[in-house]
Amino acid sequence: MSAPGNDRGYTGAATRTRVVGDSTITYRELGRPGGIPLVVLVHLGANLDNWDPRVMDGLAETRHVIAVGYQGVGSSTGAVRDSIEAMADDVIAFVEALGTDQIDILGLSMGGMVAQAIVSRRPQMVDRLILASTGPAGGPGLTAMTKVTVRTTLRAMARFTDPKTLLFFTRSSSGRNAAKEYLARLAERVADREKPVIPAVFAAQLRAVHRWGGQSASDRDAFTGPVLLVHGEDDLMVPVTNAADLQRRLPQATLKIYPHAGHGAVFQNHADFVTTATAFLRRTVTPDP
Repeated sequence: MSAPGNDRGYTGAATRTRVVGDSTITYRELGRPGGIPLVVLVHLGANLDNWDPRVMDGLAETRHVIAVGYQGVGSSTGAVRDSIEAMADDVIAFVEALGTDQIDILGLSMGGMVAQAIVSRRPQMVDRLILASTGPAGGPGLTAMTKVTVRTTLRAMARFTDPKTLLFFTRSSSGRNAAKEYLARLAERVADREKPVIPAVFAAQLRAVHRWGGQSASDRDAFTGPVLLVHGEDDLMVPVTNAADLQRRLPQATLKIYPHAGHGAVFQNHADFVTTATAFLRRTVTPDP
């Protein structure tokens, strides 16, 4: 399978569909043809439009990147899932429908939880794994994510502010600037946008994350392949202690912590993240001290 050329980058990448079972799943692809594709899974309350084009374009310079939508979210059809494991099963079915038997995964926040469930079910399907701003099942503070997200979202709405400004970025001057720049980048795509995420979808995904956080914690993960962990030290939604917990559970995990960054550390540090992720996918990343 090869990726089509796209000189316009992610903001111009066509929204494609694939029938998987009784549902139609939306996805976008870009980058270099050939090799193992990099499947990217987006965060809570997001559709394909929420991927930072600088991150996607940077990764696509060396990889075939496929951004996959969740069932019932955005323009994908079917019933929205309220468990991480069900989302993982949907992504596995999508990958199988594409006809590829091995992938790398980048999972962000809730997408990182889905990625972990995928490697638990099909470890042979995944070669390399990048987990950003996420936590393991039963991770520290994850059951509080629902309350934090709802409370902060309501505060943002009262201020007529995009909730991502408060949820993803710190209130420092650098954090506020990063939020403004990130939202401007998301607005670069003006055509072929997905349907907005509705409140019922948001609520179902919050239930899924809460259930994930309430599971019994395990000492070790079944996945033994190389893993890159990325986290912001001031993450409001997923406490940074989750990164250390994941590193303990995953035998080949490398951890990178971004200082003065929140849940959107990947977006705030997009250039450095792309460099780090690209090196990792080539197996040349050097662990932080």
